Amino acid sequence: MSMNGIDISRWQSGIDLGAVPCEFVVIKATEGTTYVNPYCDRHFQQAAKLGKKLGVYHFAGGKDAAAEAEYFVKNVRGYIKKAVLVLDFEIQDMGNGAVWSKQWLDRVYELTKVKPLIYMSNYLANHLDWSAVANGGYPLWNAYYYAYGTPMGYNPDAPLPERLGAWGKALLYQYTSEGRLPGYDGYLDLDVFYGEPRDWDRYAGKEGETPDPPKPDPTPQPTVAYRVRPGDTLSKIAGRYGTTAAVLAQLNGIANPNLIYAGQVIRIPVGSTHPVEPTYYVVRRGDTLSGIAKRFGTTYQRLMQINGIRNPNLIYAGQRLRIN
Repeated sequence: MSMNGIDISRWQSGIDLGAVPCEFVVIKATEGTTYVNPYCDRHFQQAAKLGKKLGVYHFAGGKDAAAEAEYFVKNVRGYIKKAVLVLDFEIQDMGNGAVWSKQWLDRVYELTKVKPLIYMSNYLANHLDWSAVANGGYPLWNAYYYAYGTPMGYNPDAPLPERLGAWGKALLYQYTSEGRLPGYDGYLDLDVFYGEPRDWDRYAGKEGETPDPPKPDPTPQPTVAYRVRPGDTLSKIAGRYGTTAAVLAQLNGIANPNLIYAGQVIRIPVGSTHPVEPTYYVVRRGDTLSGIAKRFGTTYQRLMQINGIRNPNLIYAGQRLRIN
């Protein structure tokens, strides 16, 4: 069994949750250590009165993990044991992102005794080593837009990507940012929860202990050998094989990723041994960089970086953008 729902932020400030069909709503609560969504409580209380399942999330700022966790808990104190707690991690080029996230998740669990979920793009799930997070019992909310350009309604059978990082499976799946539902005149993020209402309650901590998370594959990830050539850098090797320098450094026990040498043997995860073919997108009239990023499960900052864009507001119809 599964449940259909949406996630919202201040961008959906005028939404009437009584008019929009959804079994659950996940609402942005905080960001960093300075921002609180001014519409969070209004949406939360309306959804609660309607009997919808609830979640609240924190958008990672990437500064002090413990401070951000404490800020989140302080501002969602009244929702604890009533809502699933979530970390929204979208910092593409943070090499220690998995370590930072584990610190945030552990601190929230320490303060609330509820194990949060972690949301990220499928790109991120496969480009950092999340094994400590998965093994720590923090389930994955995966974002991957399998179709774009055609607005859609709910699809609880939306095809998950083949690779889900250290988890092997997802608890929640955000499969489009171009959802269209009755009762709201605009696009919505659409999600499917792989469970029943009582499962949602358990993840929210309503029935005492949180449930066992989806189990990662206990089999160690196989690797193959790569011999470093003159002119290689760890980041170049990582980019060539669809992984990151941080993953390779951790896997190979490299303390300084800037110090590798010709002839050195580097272990490469088998899932990354085929170079990633670049994906391109041609900008259409009315597109925005943030909209394109959401469509492909990435961020506009990442698109700016790999396309050399200095102003995210200056893109034009016909422009060819690299996505990965």
